[in-house]
Amino acid sequence: MSQGPSKTPTTVEDAHNVDHLSRFFHGRRAAPDKKLPPGQYETNGFPVLSAGPTPRVNRDTWELSVTTETGTRHVWDWTALTALPSENPTVDLHCVTKWSKFETHWQGVSLDVLLADVETAAEYALVSSYGGYTTNLPLEDLLDGKAWIVYGYDGEDLDPEHGGPVRLLVPHLYLWKSAKWVRGIELGDDDTPGFWESAGYHNYGDPWQEQRYWGD
Repeated sequence: MSQGPSKTPTTVEDAHNVDHLSRFFHGRRAAPDKKLPPGQYETNGFPVLSAGPTPRVNRDTWELSVTTETGTRHVWDWTALTALPSENPTVDLHCVTKWSKFETHWQGVSLDVLLADVETAAEYALVSSYGGYTTNLPLEDLLDGKAWIVYGYDGEDLDPEHGGPVRLLVPHLYLWKSAKWVRGIELGDDDTPGFWESAGYHNYGDPWQEQRYWGD
């Protein structure tokens, strides 16, 4: 089996970050009651290292679609999304560029709520963003209280630099899986690697297993 590309790639993201620039972010060691995944350091900031231009998506034109394996398409605009019951998850974030941020506060809609009326037997999801980014996940990693479609951060609207107006939040995986500027979710029977996965990053991305790249 191929070992994939070198483990010193030039780009990766927090959904689109640059790996070699992570050295400019100096964190501090975690407090005794906080746990860091292996190879991570704690930061009090919220690093943004964009590999490309930040999309500026107007709420009036934003929409999210979920397409099932049979081709059935479900669509929410901003009004429909924000009319759904929301939650305020507080979660820890772990970026593959090795920073972790504890107890971040969000507002959004659980994928359990969003997909409640979507009939599917699919096992996988391919998430796409405004700007062309994609990432893949097992569908089970989006359900059972594990993931949200979020539009608020720390009591404010979500800034474009952090994925606003809307991003995916999957905090138990490395942050590149939490696609910024989310616009679509395709459900299917086959696992289709996304942007960074096709470039050599781990297909799953569990920070506790330090699954950063192929072969990890």
